[in-house]
Amino acid sequence: MDSMDLDQARARIRERSELNAFISVSDERGGGDVVAVKDLIDVKGMVTTAGAVILPNVPAADDAPVIKRLRRAGCAIVGKANLHEFAYGVTSINPHYGTVRNPHDPARVAGGSSGGSAVAVATGMCDWAIGSDTGGSIRIPASLCGVAGFKPAFGSIGIGGVIPLSKSLDTLGPMAPDIASTARAYSLLSGESISLDQLSRPRLAIPRGWVTGLDQPTAEAWAAVSGGIPEVELGDREPFFQAGLTILLFEAAAYHRRWADECPEKYGADVLGLIRRGFAITQADFEAAMRERARLQNAAERALDAIDALILPATAIVAPPEDTADEVREPLSRFTRPFNTTHQPVAVVPAPVSGLPVGIQVAGRTNAETLRAAAWLEREWKRRAG
Repeated sequence: MDSMDLDQARARIRERSELNAFISVSDERGGGDVVAVKDLIDVKGMVTTAGAVILPNVPAADDAPVIKRLRRAGCAIVGKANLHEFAYGVTSINPHYGTVRNPHDPARVAGGSSGGSAVAVATGMCDWAIGSDTGGSIRIPASLCGVAGFKPAFGSIGIGGVIPLSKSLDTLGPMAPDIASTARAYSLLSGESISLDQLSRPRLAIPRGWVTGLDQPTAEAWAAVSGGIPEVELGDREPFFQAGLTILLFEAAAYHRRWADECPEKYGADVLGLIRRGFAITQADFEAAMRERARLQNAAERALDAIDALILPATAIVAPPEDTADEVREPLSRFTRPFNTTHQPVAVVPAPVSGLPVGIQVAGRTNAETLRAAAWLEREWKRRAG
């Protein structure tokens, strides 16, 4: 992959400023990969906002460890990408820094919470971008904006120097134009070597009974890519969703409690509502959800014994119009949140469609197996389309 020029990237950011992809742009010089960083990760000399107005308005004194790793690899940070406030939402409608707009239709949302990162990749404002994923925040915007994304196995990339949402679920990962670039970016972020050489057909399966309630464009894309793939028993989808949601609500409420009490007016209404919803979850509820999470992780591992990866849509709907965003939290996170609960690695590959993008999830056992299965699918779909 040839790296772009920093000046070209900044010019592109200015040309498409109406998309609100960035909160701040760096004045760095240098060559190497041009990387956009979700603005909840510390970059030395730049303010970390987390898409909010509560954190101190002072530049970070040091790079987060993951940024230090990129520096050693010669990467350049073009800027801090916009996001859903405190990464706590699926639309990237941000009351402080503007709604991140979908480049395929600016009247629609980009998805969240890593919306700015996805838009930066989709519009050529960077070579690749860093997002975070606690309930789908890499995979949802990757799907809605038509780029590749990867939520690695939990713990694969250190989260020091990152504003948390839910430490039991938070994961950093890359977003890029294709799976090869995504895998390369993941290796730079993690130090784990990933080879996409000599790809072979993966053994794929669909979780039985999980893929329901798709809108028409998503249903058409799913039908085109899922034919002939067998089903596997994974149990009901809802416990996977609810366990992850309970953990997220409880841990986010604990982190935000003081601010929510002392300066609630500084939050967007949707994020404040979620924080307060978390106040109702007891320690006993949380501990039960953590036990359930471990049980469900084991169940998912058993389901993958005879296959290489699960395949299913990333979202139940294509990018929704901004004015319907209050109604779309569940259909956007329906298929992503369960895999935060299981801590599995999941890649998103854009389906071969015309019109608004549709992303397909590939959920595996290991980071390498997951990326190889995704790369094989991407290659096969390109062959079919070509």
